Amino acid sequence: MGNNNTMKHMRFSAVALACILSLQVSAEQVQQVKGGLSPEVERITVYGRQNQVVMNSGLATKSDMSLMETPAAVVIVDEQLITTQGATDLQDLLRNISGVTQAGNNYGIGDNIVIRGLGANYTYDGMYGGAGLGNTFNPTRSLTNVESVEVLKGPATGLYGMGSAGGVINLIEKKPQFNAAHEFTAEVGQWNTHSFGLDSTAGITDKLAYRLVAKSARSDGYRDIGTDRDEVYGSLKYLLDDSQDIMLSTAYIKDAIAVDSIGHPIRIFNTASVNGLGAGDVTWQDLVNDPTAAGLQLSDAQRQQLADSLSATDGLTPYDFGNAGIISPMAKGNEGEELRFKLTHNIFFDDNLFLNQQLQYRDYQSGFARQTGAYNYVYWKRSGVINADPRAPLVVDDILYPFAARRQEYRQVSADETSWQYFADLRYDFELAGIDNELLVNANYEDRNIRFKQYSIYDADQVNKNKAGEVIYQGKLPYIFDLRSPNWADGEFADYDPLLTSNYDKKVKAWGVGVQHVGYFPYGFTTRVGVAFNEIKQSYEHFGVDPRYRESLAEPKPEADTSDNGITYNLGVTYMPTDNISVFINHSKGRTAYSVLGGVTGNEKDRQDSESVSNDLGLRVKAFDDQLLASLVLFKSSRTNLPYTNPDYDDTSGPDVSRYFYDGSEDTSGVELDLNAHLNEQWSVNVNGVYQDARNKQDPTKKTYDTRQKGVPYVTASAWVTYGAEWFKLSSPLDISFGAKYVDERSTDSTSFGIPKGYVPSYTVVDAAVSYHADNWSVQLNVDNLFDEAYYDKAMFLGGMPGAERNAKLSLSYRL
Repeated sequence: MGNNNTMKHMRFSAVALACILSLQVSAEQVQQVKGGLSPEVERITVYGRQNQVVMNSGLATKSDMSLMETPAAVVIVDEQLITTQGATDLQDLLRNISGVTQAGNNYGIGDNIVIRGLGANYTYDGMYGGAGLGNTFNPTRSLTNVESVEVLKGPATGLYGMGSAGGVINLIEKKPQFNAAHEFTAEVGQWNTHSFGLDSTAGITDKLAYRLVAKSARSDGYRDIGTDRDEVYGSLKYLLDDSQDIMLSTAYIKDAIAVDSIGHPIRIFNTASVNGLGAGDVTWQDLVNDPTAAGLQLSDAQRQQLADSLSATDGLTPYDFGNAGIISPMAKGNEGEELRFKLTHNIFFDDNLFLNQQLQYRDYQSGFARQTGAYNYVYWKRSGVINADPRAPLVVDDILYPFAARRQEYRQVSADETSWQYFADLRYDFELAGIDNELLVNANYEDRNIRFKQYSIYDADQVNKNKAGEVIYQGKLPYIFDLRSPNWADGEFADYDPLLTSNYDKKVKAWGVGVQHVGYFPYGFTTRVGVAFNEIKQSYEHFGVDPRYRESLAEPKPEADTSDNGITYNLGVTYMPTDNISVFINHSKGRTAYSVLGGVTGNEKDRQDSESVSNDLGLRVKAFDDQLLASLVLFKSSRTNLPYTNPDYDDTSGPDVSRYFYDGSEDTSGVELDLNAHLNEQWSVNVNGVYQDARNKQDPTKKTYDTRQKGVPYVTASAWVTYGAEWFKLSSPLDISFGAKYVDERSTDSTSFGIPKGYVPSYTVVDAAVSYHADNWSVQLNVDNLFDEAYYDKAMFLGGMPGAERNAKLSLSYRL
């Protein structure tokens, strides 16, 4: 991944220094600090608890605001729910948040998560935590150092900088506490899963506190999709005086996660090529050869063999291999390494004027070799030709292999993303004419640099020719003759004549200034008006690739730049006719780089970047003495200014014909429900659900225009119920939990592969947990997929990722 020894030494030394500083602790407990700043108060994102339900959040406004008054769609998953469900990474939490689902990404790498069918922005306490960067590198975010998760739906560019259209997923990290607390944890589970963890915090002096969180986890994983992860988080908080503090926090994460790029594929059988007949209805006589002999010509016996191989779901849903997978031994799991340093400064100039500053450096490196292509072609009349090579069934030495994989490609990737980010938020609270007001002035700056390199190897179907028509490259990988029992290539990636197919450096710089006003008016009205100016500059430097791959890209290209700026805003109003009911309206506009990884063609100074618009109409209700909070939101969100090719453009069109149009969009509309309740000392409930119609409206020249977004279900719903049973005369209740999750069918968006109706079926999975908490220790058993349901938890490119079978995990913890 391009690390040199000096850089590695510097990283480990930096983490070691943070750990050493953190471990210089005193066992003494210190008194609460007197004055305006308490060590128990987190000023950036404040949680106010009324009984057991989180009722306040600062995510939408960066102030301690009641959710009943907040004019925005915000959902919070607290630490208790995370612990009860045994969640260890962000993927596990999706069930608790309406409208947040897996993206229908090509290769299932990392946290490709969407909010309302649109991209998500990941932050740690409001600072950049990696983006959803498509089919390349993207970390899987752990919950080891996370105490709660907030989700703001819709753009918030003015508050969080260059953001994604869907919204913000904000992970609230654990902070130093002055009261001593130390916890040791251990987990064991199926597939050789085990982990050990430490969480220690205390005051060193009456002004200095530390926190050290560490965990080492291993798992062979379901279907051998294993995970190895080592994490260390260290933080020091120092109270300069009664009015200000600083905090230095560090994070080092090293993990290795197996990548299944294919899952279970859908066999490419095109019903339109046989007059709409399904795969279960065709006979061998229907599978005619191409009359012009341009396509593969099969004998009658081979056509019969091909028809016999079909099942009724071919061309529609993934072919079920059971627990088997088609992950080649040549594929190497993603090895990620993340380093973060953050310096936070809080100062109260007086009771009404507060400044928060955050400066963060982040470096994420990753590298993997994955199998990206393994297409099982069965029958397809493409561009007027039936079964044209290489998109045809495989025949070698006159032997037909109906379950063969063709057009294989393996990609070896190395990527290094570094970023600097600075935020300053100045808040002034004042009263005017009997009205309470909050005025927030903010500024932000972000600088990302992405160095990316990719090599590819292919099977014999890949033939590259030069301008003279001479073959200059042909793939050397052996065909996979049967997906059900693959014959893998021997040796290493480098043995198969790799081509350098991507080699570039992408820089994105963004800055913005904004002002926001929140007014608390009489008669139950609260307003929020926020306006920001943002500018995004992108540069793309291409360093040249293997000429046998693409002669036109063989030589390095001059750096190409683009920039765009404009106004973004958030407008909202909440009306509370009673203390227990509120209605809000929100309209917001955001801005982001339309393609953080994409190339820049020419010096397009006036090209518009992607914008995003969201409209929300919401109802919130609280009850049972503030132990229940529910919200119902109608929404429409869009990502706009997306580029697509002008069909009239070619090299001889002249300057009057633009190469791209920029009026494409992705649109989502629907309704969301979220409910959290602690009804009494024994019962707690979490319920959420969404109906959303996510549409691709980017390119009106393609068949995929105005079709469903890949991987986004119309309906998802989840419930989690916990009962505290006072049985067996135990000193504490025995907590018993049950949960159910329903996910509707998801499109695989496979129009260009002749299976436009391909989808991943719906499913319902039931989970359970039982836990007991004593004074100093606790034990918990989680059983997932209680009824051993067979299902696909991700829609992937031309297929689905099988969800795990029934499994169990036992967790133990001991507290000092």
